This record gives sequence, structure tokens and C-alpha cells, in this order.
Amino acid sequence: MTKKDQGLVETKLFSKQEIRTIWDETEEQWYFSVIDVIRVLTGSQRPRKYWDDLKRRLTNNDGSQLSEKIGQVKLQSSDGKYYSTDVANTEQLLRLIQSIPSPKVEPLKLWLAEVGKDRLEEAIDPELTINRALKSYLHKGYSQTWVNQRLKSIEVRKDLADEWEKRGVRKGQEFATLTDIISQTWSGFTTREYKNHKKLYKENLRDNMTNLELVLTMLAEASTTEISQKDEPSNWTDNRAAAQKGGKVAQVARKQLENTTGERVVTSQNNLVLKKLK
Repeated sequence: MTKKDQGLVETKLFSKQEIRTIWDETEEQWYFSVIDVIRVLTGSQRPRKYWDDLKRRLTNNDGSQLSEKIGQVKLQSSDGKYYSTDVANTEQLLRLIQSIPSPKVEPLKLWLAEVGKDRLEEAIDPELTINRALKSYLHKGYSQTWVNQRLKSIEVRKDLADEWEKRGVRKGQEFATLTDIISQTWSGFTTREYKNHKKLYKENLRDNMTNLELVLTMLAEASTTEISQKDEPSNWTDNRAAAQKGGKVAQVARKQLENTTGERVVTSQNNLVLKKLK
């Protein structure tokens, strides 16, 4: 089986029911949680068992190997934890649902076509991506104020990424290292340490930040962008220095705020805890 560990994970709605999806940037196609699809098609309370039985039938049916081509990826479950989940692309899913007796099969086919169409439209008009992200966050229970901050943080991060590329910083490890420098300078934690502090596994760190944490993250990254544009770093050492300067700006703001309020800005609370508090 092909294991897909990276991609844009989203929860999409079909007939007001959630289907977890992941966008594979390399293959440029969506993968869908098979268990979620079976749940909405059959209404079964045990979709995993239904899928296990269906896989056996498919394997024994004329030597069909469809189930063996289905990959796995870790997706977040309703309990907040991540589990390896069978996923299928559109073509595989269309073949698969033909074996499921349900009046929802034809509507699901139309829905799959719309999902693919949406992705094409987003490539043409990026504003559609923002609007869909807004709806997705609100559906997950985030406040309008938090969502506005989160979407702004995406824009700020994109500006910084563009600046780093312009200065010769390579995506991947070098991006991650500079991000860690910024984070550790302003918050005292690298990205991994920050996630551990919030008891996160593969969840997105910024999706689990408070408004203040997001604001200071944005301040650190926006400052790094401005400093880089002014200093015009031409090597790795200079880029590291710019990242430290940008993080320092947010560090000063954090300490001043903490001294004024008497409370720590960086919190161990993750989104699940924050929702319960609300």
C-alpha cells in the first residue's frame, strides 16, 4: 500500500455529514476516507466492519485487487487522536461505491465531481480557498475573531516564505530551521517543543494557538520579513540573523505584556481544551 503522510487535510460535507479528505500535492488529487464514505452511504454504526467485509468480497470477486491499491494516512478521529485510515482517490472511490447498495451513490458521484471542480476553481481564484477555509474553521467551532486571525497568519506566513525563497532559502529543512529559530526566540520553544507543550501529535500547531499566540507569531514572522527585505541577506548566516531579529521583536512584546498582565502568553492549552473552556 502507498502511505501518504503529507498533504492538505480538510473535512468536507456531504449531506451534512463529514468526510475527511487529504490533498496530495505531488499527485494533484484528493484522497477520501473510505470509512467516512461508507458511513454516509450506508448509515452503518460499524462502518469499519462493513469495509472489512467489503474488502474480502472485492478480493474474492474475479480476483479484484482494488482494496490492495488503497493507501493509508493518519487522520484525526472524533476523539482528537490520529489513526491510520484507508483512503481512496476519486477513481478508486467511484469503483468502490458501485459495490455498495445505497440510494446515495449517485448523489455522491456528483459530489465527487464538485470537489474536483472546486479545486480547479481555487487554482484560478485563490479567494475561494480563503472562503472555504473560513467556513471550515467556523464549522469546527472556532470563533469568528480567531478565524480572522488565523487567516491573516496564513497571509503573513506566505509573505515570509516568498521572501525566504527570494533570498535562496530552500524549502524543507532550511524553512523548518528558520521557523524554529523564530519560534524559539519569541516563545522559548521550537515548533516540536511547542507542540509537546500543548500535547499535540500531528495536529497543526497554529490551529491550537490562542488569539494572542497567533498575534505574536504573526508579529515575529512579519518582522522577519521586513528585516530581511531591509538587510537583504545573501547567505545562510545572514538569514538566521534576520530570523533571530524578527523573533526578538515578538519576544519583547510578549515579555512586556506578561509583565503588565501577570499572566503567561504561551499556554499549554490546545484547541480541544479551549473549546471545552468556552
